Order: sequence, then C-alpha cells, then structure tokens
Amino acid sequence: MVVRENFENELNLLRQKLIEISSLTEIALSKAINALEKQNIEEALYIIEEDTRIDNLEEEINDLAILLIAKQQPVAIDLRRIIVAIKIATDIERIADFAVNIAKATIRIGKEPLIQPVHTIKRMHEIVLRMLSLVIQAYNEEDVVLAKEAADMDDEVDELYGQVIRELLKLMADEQENFNQINQFLFVCRYIERAGDHITNVSESVLYLVKGKRYGLNV
Repeated sequence: MVVRENFENELNLLRQKLIEISSLTEIALSKAINALEKQNIEEALYIIEEDTRIDNLEEEINDLAILLIAKQQPVAIDLRRIIVAIKIATDIERIADFAVNIAKATIRIGKEPLIQPVHTIKRMHEIVLRMLSLVIQAYNEEDVVLAKEAADMDDEVDELYGQVIRELLKLMADEQENFNQINQFLFVCRYIERAGDHITNVSESVLYLVKGKRYGLNV
C-alpha cells in the first residue's frame, strides 16, 4: 500500500511538472507576440533567456518518467500516463521553441516601421493560445471532449495561415525594399501554425491516454 501511495505521489509530481511547463510555454508564447507587435527588443531577449527554464523542466519530466518506469514497472493506464507525459513534454517544449523563434524574428525586425498591422497574425496566435489552454485542461482532467475541441480549432489556424501567407507574398512582390521584414513575418506565421500542429499532437496523446488507442486528428 505504501509503495502504491509513493507511486501515485510521483505520478502526480509528473503531472504537476507537465502543467508547469505548459503554463510557462503559454506565457512565453503570449509575450512573444506582444513583443513582436510592440517591437519590444528587451522583452524578446527575456523570452529567449527564460527558455532555459522550460528546457530544464522537459529534462526533469523525462528523467522522472524514466525513473518511474525503471523502479515501478507500471502496466496499462499507469504506463500510458508516463509515456504520454514524455510525449506531451516534447510537443510543449517545441511550442516554447517557436516562442523563442518569434522573439528572434522581433529582434531581426528591430525598430524599423512595421509595413502593416499584425491583426491576422494576432488572431492566429489567440486561437493557438486558446488551444493550448484547452488541451492542458483536457490532459489534467483526462477529458477527450476538450482534447477534440482543441484539435478542431487547428482548422481555423490553418485557414488564417493560408490567408496571411498569400497577403505577405503579394506584399513581398510589391515592396522589395521590405524583404527582411516580410520574410520574418512569414517565419512567424509558420511558427504559429506549427504550434497549432503540436497542440493537435497533444490532443492525440490525451485520447491515447484515456482510450488506449491512437487517433489521428491532424488529417
């Protein structure tokens, strides 16, 4: 009984660390688009520096998960919880990397006047943040309905991505002198779109955790 209680405590610690890394990533992503819009170089540099905390947390999650498998030899649902934690941590860390990449794009654009507002990019970003919040709630509550809802929102992100890419490519053809800035915006859009894909991966992991079967949601 004591052994099982200790195991449950360690599983709970694993869950808490995963929620923490998700929260830090959500903050980083939110700060990144704010830094881009306001051309705040200091904020962008801070996001890059803070990414070390997220990288370290991913390592802690992986180390704890491996330790739990080695010590406890879990089966069935407990094993799925551990495997899913590793998989989700990887996807969340990648999303944090995209926040860093957006911060780097902000630094590359610098203080040169923005050629157009970032309304559509911000809309993509808002949806992705909502997806991230939902999918972590889905993981924490082991709720497949919420997981599916988060994944479904990726269609809107993809649609907006196509729209803004077309706008930027047209702008690039018309304004050669602003090539660098437009190119950075193209990268930013791609980072946000890829973040949506990774959140969909997390949704799939939640479904696997609860159902014990793998479902492809990003098709």
